[in-house]
Amino acid sequence: MKKLKERWGIESNFGIIMILLVFSVTGSSALKIARPLLDYIGFTRDNFADDWYFSILYWTVRILIIFPIYQILLIIFGWLFGQFKFFWNFEKKMLSRLGLGFLFK
Repeated sequence: MKKLKERWGIESNFGIIMILLVFSVTGSSALKIARPLLDYIGFTRDNFADDWYFSILYWTVRILIIFPIYQILLIIFGWLFGQFKFFWNFEKKMLSRLGLGFLFK
């Protein structure tokens, strides 16, 4: 816990617990929200053949669709759990590493 507190700049154990809780709730929620959304737009596993390369294509596209949902939910849940500043900085850092840092300048 001490290393996480130093790395993340958090002073209390409660803050770390809240951050870990936000990560877990966000991951579960992103998947729960993505399923009906993907079904609505007609993106289902049944649309792809059973070959291995279609499976890779399906999962790659699914992850690319879920990724923005996860990012938005991370900020929302971070705010709800009182850790907005941490997650806002986390998002800026991650998006800049992905080459999208220009969005925050």
